[in-house]
Amino acid sequence: MEIIDNYLNQEDLKNIRDYLISYNFPWHFLNSKCSETVETECSDDNNYQFCHMFYDDNQINQYVGQYFSLLSPIIKKLNTKSLVRIKSNLSMKSDKLEKYCYHTDTNFDCKTAIFYLNTNDGFTVFENGSKVESIENRILIFNSQLKHTGTTCTDQKFRMVINFNYF
Repeated sequence: MEIIDNYLNQEDLKNIRDYLISYNFPWHFLNSKCSETVETECSDDNNYQFCHMFYDDNQINQYVGQYFSLLSPIIKKLNTKSLVRIKSNLSMKSDKLEKYCYHTDTNFDCKTAIFYLNTNDGFTVFENGSKVESIENRILIFNSQLKHTGTTCTDQKFRMVINFNYF
């Protein structure tokens, strides 16, 4: 597991963050972050999120391809050989910190990187108990087969991350 703070220069960070929180950016509602068959500590009232799929199934999302170029500073720094998936997650503030279900991002070995777009009291936690705080402009890189989960936050309006799965 590798944690890198101050990953992007401030201009690139601002460009990405400003687009993702703008009125025109398309977020999509997912009614459940965890399926009914997976155990979660999250209450039913907070078992949802908004997401945006930038890249999946070997292609850029054709409906919102204009936003993909925003991510080039991160993709270049990750030195990717091949992308698997890029997905942004937006979890709303909750009254108490809620932890979602443990999962792996893929069913094969590759790398996962989580880029944190805002600082809040939420975090990423691994099944072994390791915990990484949500700090703006931080990236966390690990093997995609490590079971992990995220949380809500209680001290900001939202917790926003971008997940990269790649070789």
